[in-house]
Amino acid sequence: MASHEQEISQAITRIALAGDGAVLGLGLAVIAIRTWLKYNSNSKALAKVQATPVSRIRDLRMLLSDDKGTEQLVMVRGEVQPTAFAEATHGEGVLTTPNSGDEAVIFLKSQTCLYNEWRGLFGWSSDLRSLFGGSLKEQVTLSMRKVPFVLIESEGLQKFSHVHINLDNSRHPLPLTTVYHNLQPVDATPYTVFQAIFGRGYPVGLLDEEKILAPGKQITAIGHLHKTQNGQPGIKSCKSLPHFLTYLTKDQLVEELAIGKAVLFWSGIVISTVAIGVLTYAAFRNWRRFIEYWKRRRQAQLPTVEPNISNGVDDESGELPDGELCVVCLMRRRRCAFIPCGHLVCCSRCAQLVQRDSDPKCPVCRQSVHNSVRIYDS
Repeated sequence: MASHEQEISQAITRIALAGDGAVLGLGLAVIAIRTWLKYNSNSKALAKVQATPVSRIRDLRMLLSDDKGTEQLVMVRGEVQPTAFAEATHGEGVLTTPNSGDEAVIFLKSQTCLYNEWRGLFGWSSDLRSLFGGSLKEQVTLSMRKVPFVLIESEGLQKFSHVHINLDNSRHPLPLTTVYHNLQPVDATPYTVFQAIFGRGYPVGLLDEEKILAPGKQITAIGHLHKTQNGQPGIKSCKSLPHFLTYLTKDQLVEELAIGKAVLFWSGIVISTVAIGVLTYAAFRNWRRFIEYWKRRRQAQLPTVEPNISNGVDDESGELPDGELCVVCLMRRRRCAFIPCGHLVCCSRCAQLVQRDSDPKCPVCRQSVHNSVRIYDS
């Protein structure tokens, strides 16, 4: 790892551990909240899928006639065919891919420009460049074509029941199959050399891919039942469900959602536990630091008393019995009693030193000291 990358990682670590881990704890808490939100949506989706029976396409007209104005969730499985084939119209038929020559009702062509990992003479990383609007490692261009298609259910040799698939405003992933994959190297140019010198990253290859949804495929559609403009049954996507069109059957879909729910549940438990632990530790450390700060501030506000040793006869250090010597310095007479314990065990100077400590305690009973009082002989 380069030195500048080490400095960046160290800076990120310092930021994450700031406040004795408070920033890290808050970040984990945000991740935990997002995990529980996903768990909640996944649980609702699983409940909806389990409660939705698999209907026959031929029965959808009857469900439309019984519709009471609410969006009804249905699940059907059928064969993909273009609308022109199912209704014997003269509309647009299937699409043909230019490279593989396969037929499709949905054709997605993508071209990915792959960039190298070279950082140039100045050592600029691609991640840092992307923050400032630089080139990325990959740049993708997409083009999609589709024709209206339906799911059909055979009732005989030439008679079909079908339902229209409405992809408008749908952001669900489509069950596409890759039929063409080709990587072509990009020839170097003088501009490429210029890019390499300044670490801008230069393209090394173009990846062309073609993905299709072919006629004749058996897929499952789960969404809201509605009536098309010509009175035919149609299905549109449901935003609260993770799938709209899928190759999975209902049992496979339920199994996949159940596994995702379990993973999200235990991930939420682990991340939440770690977040609570880190935040508790950070709160405890910061509270202790706050208490120590106020203790030091209180000690700094106490009046400084310097006992007069030269002229005072009360703190004399001559020949004294052992029972009258300060237990701290063992040189001067005991003259100050601590409050609230009341022990008369220190001279004036040592009593002041004890009080100035961050956590003042009596040298005899170890009880917290709030103040001290000077004792005079009568």
